[in-house]
Amino acid sequence: MANAIEGLKPELLWKYFAEISRIPRGSKNEAAISKYVVGVAKKLGLEAKADKFGNVVARKPASPGREKVRTVVLQGHLDMVNEKNKDTVHDFDKDPLELVRKGDVLMANGTTLGADNGIAVASNLAIMEDKSLVHGPLEFLFTVDEETGLTGANNLGPDFLTGKTLMNLDSEEEGALYVGCSGGRNTIARWTVATDPAPAAGVSAQLKVTGLRGGHSGLEIDKNRGNSIKILGRVLQALAPLGTRVSSFDGGNKHNAIPREADAVVFLPKKSWAEAKAVVAKCQDVLRGELGKADPGLVLELVELKGAKRRTVYKKALQKKVLDTVAALPHGVIKMSTDIAGLVETSTNVATIKVTPKAIEMVTSQRSSVASENDDICATVRTIFELGGAEVKHSDGYPGWKPNLDSQILKVAVSTYQSLYGKKPEVKAIHAGLECGIIGEKYPGMDMVSFGPTLEGVHSPDEKIYLDTVPKFWDFLLGILKNVN
Repeated sequence: MANAIEGLKPELLWKYFAEISRIPRGSKNEAAISKYVVGVAKKLGLEAKADKFGNVVARKPASPGREKVRTVVLQGHLDMVNEKNKDTVHDFDKDPLELVRKGDVLMANGTTLGADNGIAVASNLAIMEDKSLVHGPLEFLFTVDEETGLTGANNLGPDFLTGKTLMNLDSEEEGALYVGCSGGRNTIARWTVATDPAPAAGVSAQLKVTGLRGGHSGLEIDKNRGNSIKILGRVLQALAPLGTRVSSFDGGNKHNAIPREADAVVFLPKKSWAEAKAVVAKCQDVLRGELGKADPGLVLELVELKGAKRRTVYKKALQKKVLDTVAALPHGVIKMSTDIAGLVETSTNVATIKVTPKAIEMVTSQRSSVASENDDICATVRTIFELGGAEVKHSDGYPGWKPNLDSQILKVAVSTYQSLYGKKPEVKAIHAGLECGIIGEKYPGMDMVSFGPTLEGVHSPDEKIYLDTVPKFWDFLLGILKNVN
């Protein structure tokens, strides 16, 4: 790990990034990282406390002569998405991340990197330690469980913060300032399992979908990448005329990630085996052609499970309902914004399919920067599930963040970037859920902006941070703190 960050600038930021990479911090497992942050703050002589949920606030007094400047809150989330390749041996509850430098990017070995949002945590810790910086009074807000429910932000107490100006460090494009985000909600379906004995004379096999890029279900939803669950369903539909019976489904891991891998255990008549292999090969050719350069790595495999224990299969009616539902579900961009060029306004993601002995459960996620449109796409997905015979529920969801182009912190950020780099930053909204929407509701009048260095592939093992953007992000952040009045 030390070799991966050796020589990187700023040194203090990367020192802390390496340290937090040793601490397991998947969503809902932030106790250790929360304790670590409080410990660092107190070791530095700063005021710090954690609430009962694990959110942490630390405070650093102003540098000399800056005591009357308005308080700025620097905010990021402590948790990360735990995703790994199937062939990677890694226990996210115990093992440190293995950092790997590949040219101009930093990644982890077969797992998510945790730069989303470890870069904010490391930046805040570095600013807490560095006594040479020029700034007004600072509050550092570290929230928990951003990735699976935004529960940390949702449970912030009214007196946890005093500042009215906030910089969220959870955006992923250097040179862009984000001033708005989408709201979102999940739609979850459940079918009660009904089974038959597996055909005694059939061939037991596993149908596997691998090699897809996946990615963030908001940020990459417009990249036309393959969805492993939709593809799995499509191939199973193609195999159905051969007498294929399904024994189990599995696909995706996170509600906010485009699923990269999926598989099903199936039974086929022996006489249909050769034809089934040919169908899968043809599907692979067709789908690779459709995905093109957007997702060129698709692999479909039908592998015989020799010596497999005899299983049950889903009743034909249930199998048809589930496969028809998967086929009918929309996935991807529903509407582009007419106000901001290139911004996805509304989307939906077919995220996971999992089975237990009693149920088949599917999770989908809907996002929109327009509340009524989010309600509409949630209703569409719900209707499809109900037509497919599933029990359906919605998660509570989270609010969007309405842009304020007259924001004072936005004006400071734009002028700071222009003075540093000789050009204006792009001012954008993001098709993802930032905690700013919730924080803005919790603390009315909070003036906010969001930015960060360039990341790609977040929420997947392809997650990477572009190393040349980190010093620019750092200098920009410090420049804003210096220029706030």
